[in-house]
Amino acid sequence: MAETERPEEAARLWRDAALRATKLRGNLRELELGAREEGGPEAEQEPTPPKSSPPPPSPLETLNLSGRGLEELPEGLCAAVGSSLRVLSLRRTRLARLPADAALRHLGRLAELDLSHNRLRSLRDDGQALALLRGLRKLSLSHNQLGADGDGTLPAGLGGLQQLEELDLSFNRLRRLPEEALGRLQQLRTLDVDHNQLPSFPRVLLELAALEELDCSGNRLLQALPEGISSLRRLKILWLSGTGLATLPEGLCQLGALESLMLDGNHLRALPAGFGSLQRLKMLNLSSNLLADFPATVLALPGLEELYLSRNQLTLLPAGLCQLGRLRTLWLDNNRIRYLPDSIVQLRHLEELVLQGNQIAILPEGFGQLSRVSLWKIKDNPLIQPPYEVCMKGIPYIAAYQQELAHSQPALKPRLKLVLMGLKNAGKTLLRKCLMEEEEEEQGQRDSISVNQDSGKARARGPIIPPMLSAAGLLGSRKGIEVTDWTADVERGLTFIVYELAGDPSYDVIQPFFLSPGALYVLVVNLSTYVPQCFYPSVGYFLHWLGAKVPHAVVCMVGTHADLCAEREVEEKCLDIHRQIARQEKRDYEGLQSLAQQVDEALGQDFDLRCSSPHVAFYGVSDKNLRRKKAQFQYLLNHRPQILSPVLPIGCWDCCQVRRLRDKLLSVAEHRDIFPNLHRVLPRSWQVLEELHFQPRAQQLWLSWWDSARLGLQAGLTEDRLQSALSYLHESGKLLYFEEHLTLREYVFHNLPRLIDILNVFCQRDATVLLQKLLGSAPVDELKATQLNHYVEGFLLHGLLPAHVIRLLLKPHIQSREDLQLILELLEKMGLCYCVNKPKSKPLNGATAWYKFPCYVKNEMPHAEAWINGTNLGGQSFVAEQLQIEYSFPFIFPPGLFARYSVQINSHVVQRSDGKYQIYAYRGK
Repeated sequence: MAETERPEEAARLWRDAALRATKLRGNLRELELGAREEGGPEAEQEPTPPKSSPPPPSPLETLNLSGRGLEELPEGLCAAVGSSLRVLSLRRTRLARLPADAALRHLGRLAELDLSHNRLRSLRDDGQALALLRGLRKLSLSHNQLGADGDGTLPAGLGGLQQLEELDLSFNRLRRLPEEALGRLQQLRTLDVDHNQLPSFPRVLLELAALEELDCSGNRLLQALPEGISSLRRLKILWLSGTGLATLPEGLCQLGALESLMLDGNHLRALPAGFGSLQRLKMLNLSSNLLADFPATVLALPGLEELYLSRNQLTLLPAGLCQLGRLRTLWLDNNRIRYLPDSIVQLRHLEELVLQGNQIAILPEGFGQLSRVSLWKIKDNPLIQPPYEVCMKGIPYIAAYQQELAHSQPALKPRLKLVLMGLKNAGKTLLRKCLMEEEEEEQGQRDSISVNQDSGKARARGPIIPPMLSAAGLLGSRKGIEVTDWTADVERGLTFIVYELAGDPSYDVIQPFFLSPGALYVLVVNLSTYVPQCFYPSVGYFLHWLGAKVPHAVVCMVGTHADLCAEREVEEKCLDIHRQIARQEKRDYEGLQSLAQQVDEALGQDFDLRCSSPHVAFYGVSDKNLRRKKAQFQYLLNHRPQILSPVLPIGCWDCCQVRRLRDKLLSVAEHRDIFPNLHRVLPRSWQVLEELHFQPRAQQLWLSWWDSARLGLQAGLTEDRLQSALSYLHESGKLLYFEEHLTLREYVFHNLPRLIDILNVFCQRDATVLLQKLLGSAPVDELKATQLNHYVEGFLLHGLLPAHVIRLLLKPHIQSREDLQLILELLEKMGLCYCVNKPKSKPLNGATAWYKFPCYVKNEMPHAEAWINGTNLGGQSFVAEQLQIEYSFPFIFPPGLFARYSVQINSHVVQRSDGKYQIYAYRGK
């Protein structure tokens, strides 16, 4: 009311507010002197030198009121600053209608107006208010609801803005454009009408001869372009993504000024014959179309710098690809390409090369010459030369591999990782030993045995169980993880590296380290104890757990102890497992589809809506992160687990069944489409280096870099070529070599069985076993025994141990303080523990170092570390600045992940304290 009654007073107040920032940026001394002059007699007592009056503040030209929650543009504000204002932003306010004439009439000099991300459904007074802004050159009305009311178009008043050069109408609901009004905008250079509901290409656009940039993307009903598009002679940028185009007119080929053309997300099968006429074209996007052949006309564009052909149906690339000599970006992912032309190595300017999701097995010779490539994606290809592990490290490693292959003979060594997993008493250990001791099983047949069960009698044919194997089968392995080599086929030299994972949850924190792509997984189920109600803990859980780390894992289902069940019972249980796996897989697939659909719906909403309430789906998540989430869901949908059916029942004492399982594993392993990595090609020197590290197996836990370098010289590898070989052996799981870690890069951890023994120590939950390790065989006084028992209790409750106690636990494996420090560095790198009281930049100066193992924490509320740090975290409040990180997993929260995560963040926080499922900490360096 005050503004309408006394406009001159309101204008003065608005002007003062707008210019206050300019005044405050003035000289502070002048402000002080001015205050003294106004102070009366005191100011007169101190003579001051004469000074000129401060210059008047410069007129306001730019005003940003974005996000201020305005529902109406105040007339008083426009009157106060309108005479000089050139740029006005009202983005993300609450405007539901265009500002009134009374406000806009003061903005005669306005050149840019941003009204995007509001709630506009129409333009007030048929758009006549906008016509008052005759000097307007840039207008943004994107992300509103224009066209939702009436006939779905814009008012004719828009044509009064004849000086307009840029107009953004994207993300509205326009069903047509005002032809007469738009045709009068002959100065228009940029027009954006993407993501509207236009049923066809607006003919009026062909009259805009000055147009240089046009975006019609997201209008899915467009479907065709008129031949007359050739009239847009000045057009440099044309976006037609997702417009339903099946063909392109020849008139498009006459746009000689065109530099960027976006045609992704359409139904194109070919390009016009004259497409090569677009000689100024620098960027071409043809992703997500139906191209079965590489468009030959593209090779006639020597100035092309960016080419996107993702998600088509390409099988071959032309040898003439090298004609695109200026190409910097080439995306060919998710096609059916089997081979790359040798000429691709001549594209020396390439900086981005994306080839993932094809069928490429061999990279051309000299591929390492593409040294400028910084964005490189190659996963989901059956790579054998170079191996997948080399390719994933990047172009420099590919170059080193190819150079090494030129120095030495290529070698084929078929080796495959075989992982046995299942519940604790599933029979994994017995199965492994029976497979590996087939010769003993074939020595003779023994009498069959009868087994009495509650349900009746079952007859089992086969040899009597040897005592040693019987104990192993009943008790299982006492280790969390066991690694052995099994030469399954001597004639073909096929070797399985067998990893047996304990079913004990105590080992959850370390077992994910041994799950990797390119392995064959055997999920073992004890048929004698299986009941349908226990499907998830026996089978479903392990499939979800494995899928969280290796989405497209190859899984062979094996039912053990079949000799303890009747024949019909075995059939029923195997059939039930098969059916429940199918049902779970169907639910998982539908669940992923639903999640992907939710992301699509969120992307269709305005960002403001997603930020309106914490209860809204994907609250505060940006469009970029939503698109990333959608891509991840799509990846999971396209890479489902390969579960080999049916379930293979086996009685470990039936030689025929054991041999059948062995043949099954060999058949799957040698299937080139399933395990192309089995046939990987290595330089002979790399294979020799591996053998020197492991045969004869050295007893020490690690080698220094120089010890490894000496072995490298024996293999014919100079020092500068050794790192690539060690990196491959690390990526393929043969040894551990952390080339980027400041301390660990000086060592090579080649003795994995001994390392696993160390990891198993820290997964032990039995207080008696731990105390026995600490006490050893030497006599210990009662006081020390009591103290060690106290340490064990604290370890099992809070996960805390001092360094000298850790040394006692690892006594058989380490000999010195330096050994202990190196092991602790390794455990921290693997996410098992961190130092609680270690300063960020200085040593401990003799104080006892305490280490936290988060996987042991049992207390719900964090408090255990307070007395170590000398602080009391219990009474502190962390409300000053709170950071909440939320992760969502489709089916299962991966076991051990939170514990490893809490270790990884330690270098970023201070004064932390851990609970079982939460961490209190201050953000640090």
